[in-house]
Amino acid sequence: MDALPARELLDAMHVFPGKYAFKAIGLNENDFVERIVNMVRTELQHDFDDPFEYKSTPRGRHVSVTIEPWVESSEQVLAIYRLLNTAEGIVMLM
Repeated sequence: MDALPARELLDAMHVFPGKYAFKAIGLNENDFVERIVNMVRTELQHDFDDPFEYKSTPRGRHVSVTIEPWVESSEQVLAIYRLLNTAEGIVMLM
């Protein structure tokens, strides 16, 4: 898995607090979409799902999940990336 974005780069490119888009691509199995959404909800300590979209590949082997939660800081973004990196079946994070 690629290295996490640098905190300094996140702070330079994004305004915090604010929305931040995470995209996770993984194997379309074991409720991948639900697990990714739940991981973000848990890290942010929300009792609701943040807005998200998902899309399967034509053959259905992989799925991408884009979720746009409201985050307070670059540290929170990095914490979410670290957690998503541990997801079973993860192929790529953006």
